Amino acid sequence: MVAPPWFEVPPSAYGGTEEVVAGLVDGLVRRGHEVTLIASGAAKTKAVRQFGAFSTPPTSLLGNDAMPEVIHAAEAARVLETLDLDLVHDHSLVGPLLARGRRIPTVMTIHAPVSGSNLDYFTRLGTSVAMVSISQAQRAAAPWLNWCGTVPNAIDVASYRFEPNKSNRVLWIGRFSPDKGAHLAIDAARQAGRPIVLAGKLNEEVEKRYFAEYITPRLGADVDYAGEASASLKRELFAQAACLLFPIQWEEPFGMVMIEAMACGTPVIAVRRGSVPEVIVDDLTGILVDRPEQIPAAIERAATLKPIDCRRHVETHFDLPNLAAGYEAIYLNSIARSAAANG
Repeated sequence: MVAPPWFEVPPSAYGGTEEVVAGLVDGLVRRGHEVTLIASGAAKTKAVRQFGAFSTPPTSLLGNDAMPEVIHAAEAARVLETLDLDLVHDHSLVGPLLARGRRIPTVMTIHAPVSGSNLDYFTRLGTSVAMVSISQAQRAAAPWLNWCGTVPNAIDVASYRFEPNKSNRVLWIGRFSPDKGAHLAIDAARQAGRPIVLAGKLNEEVEKRYFAEYITPRLGADVDYAGEASASLKRELFAQAACLLFPIQWEEPFGMVMIEAMACGTPVIAVRRGSVPEVIVDDLTGILVDRPEQIPAAIERAATLKPIDCRRHVETHFDLPNLAAGYEAIYLNSIARSAAANG
């Protein structure tokens, strides 16, 4: 299991991919598999062994220097030469380049949008890797890629406190980017007369520029910026919020914050783009809107939804056993196909 190099597994704060990797590793071990993890930082999973090029994740270089990805891939290649494995599952960006010619199959989960230069790269990988999508919407954007299945992301639902009694505050949490629409969330909450809490990743230069231009001018007594939330703080924020605002301005591949909020019994108000209709049940676990201008009215409607419906939806569709079982089926199929191809 090859994680990206930028954050620990599991992450202490931001890091949706790393949280998925951690949950998958532990889920596979519980199902009887032996997992080797290649990741940065200290070993915090049930993997039988962990290797990594960085004892401290190079988080400060994210978005500014591509070399940690290259070094991480080189370390992964070195380690893989020494081990007797059945399959490699790569979540990193550069690592799949080394799959061509490998004697065992490589499965790659695509956590990013399949558009622009990303799509050019994934297309050029050809059939050297078997690709897994995290939503049907992501897969539909490029149906010609070498897809082998779709496995939605998942969380450890039991680690999220279910809270039926909500505050009056609404919540936005994520990465500070125009794609994620934090400024639109502030505008909607203000129009609805609700205070809002913001919690997000703010360390890359592009994020800082967005924050200075779009968020700082909107700050006020009704806007509480909580910084980048730790794992414990984000769970508390999700539990307390009246609803989560998700005013995305891009084709979201998945959106981990939606299932994290619903696990706490908190409905999600989201723009109907990308994976959103696959994650939210409209008028049951959240409200789908076509335009950000519709969010203020939806905030009031969200109060009529039942928190327990949100929780049950995530328990049924997005808990860790689903994740491990989905990938296990893909692994077995990939191994069988590889054996048949190699005689």
